[in-house]
Amino acid sequence: MTSREQTDRRPHRLREVVATRRGYVLAWWGFTATFALLRLITWLIREDVTLLGDVAVGGTHLHHYLWGILLLALVGGAALGDRSPRVRAALGLFFGIGLALVVDEAALLIQLEDVYWDTFGWVSVGLALLVIGVAGSVLAMTEAPREPGR
Repeated sequence: MTSREQTDRRPHRLREVVATRRGYVLAWWGFTATFALLRLITWLIREDVTLLGDVAVGGTHLHHYLWGILLLALVGGAALGDRSPRVRAALGLFFGIGLALVVDEAALLIQLEDVYWDTFGWVSVGLALLVIGVAGSVLAMTEAPREPGR
């Protein structure tokens, strides 16, 4: 393999992704996987297929956007400090998960009522697919900064 082929080669494993970009990749993966998993779990709950159920406190249903907002707040607070590449990667992953928890219920937040399975609930699905597509495209079409010594 020539040196040009080595420098133009796309990473195939996470550890091959430039450390400064790894958090973005993990955020995208975390968002995508969490959104898909949320939709599956909520459908299973709705169909009463599993032993899972809604989370409620004192009879009040706690929507999963609440956990997403809390996770985003924690990630934001932790990101204010200077962090190692490993911590930045973890923050990226948790950011993606938190964002998916919020975006999955975006229609509910817009309507201020539970429209998750109504027609308007597709707004959340559309928004999530837009985030997945745009973020994936940006990651695929932009070049990662070169690490010193590479």
